[in-house]
Amino acid sequence: MKLTVLGCWGGFSYRDSGTTAFLLESDDFHLLIDCGSGALVSLEHYVDPRALDAVILSHYHHDHIADLGVLQYYRQLFPTEQKIPILKIYGHQEDAQHFTDLSLPEVSVGVAYDPKKELTIGPFSIKFLKTVHPVVCYALKITEVATGKVFTFTGDTGYFPELADFVKGSELLLADTYLFKGHEKHHAHLTSVEAGEISKVAGVSKLVLTHLPQVGDLTQLQQEAQTAAGSETLVVLAQKDLQIII
Repeated sequence: MKLTVLGCWGGFSYRDSGTTAFLLESDDFHLLIDCGSGALVSLEHYVDPRALDAVILSHYHHDHIADLGVLQYYRQLFPTEQKIPILKIYGHQEDAQHFTDLSLPEVSVGVAYDPKKELTIGPFSIKFLKTVHPVVCYALKITEVATGKVFTFTGDTGYFPELADFVKGSELLLADTYLFKGHEKHHAHLTSVEAGEISKVAGVSKLVLTHLPQVGDLTQLQQEAQTAAGSETLVVLAQKDLQIII
């Protein structure tokens, strides 16, 4: 499976790049993971937005869903001779208003995932873990069924011990790393050190730092995470258009 970074900043778009959004592909199946600001124009470089098969959301903060409405309008209004299938948008039901907004008649339908159950979307099997965040958010552990390849996306989260256990078995960890060393035990986001330590405990071979801060030296952020992760893990910074084969 192939993962493409469409946006990687936390909070707000910055320097011509948007906030959290990733395209996950397996064969001809296209799954959008979160849909932050700028996601649609980035997506157009890789796949026709009308060809998306599904969307899954970690949570409903604006930097993770800002382009959802735009995506819905695109599929509703873009001229086409063929009827576009109704898009399934998967999200949790613990925020009734935002969940309701996932549905637009003849365009999209909100589909509730049960965090206690494994979910199948096309070629992917997905497990969930509630994270530490001011609003309800879920980490996603995604397996490509045909190959057994696994990666985990933390969503937005502060550190908690169960996260490393959840990540175990993953080859790639895509980690919310909004804070530098010295801000550990934050109520909403991981530090570079915590992301690295989780990777080390979980035994992942690659750590991608995402939900990046707009202020500070990102090379330092990467180095702090690499020191904490150890030599068995390769730490890289997410950036727009980064593609990873898992």
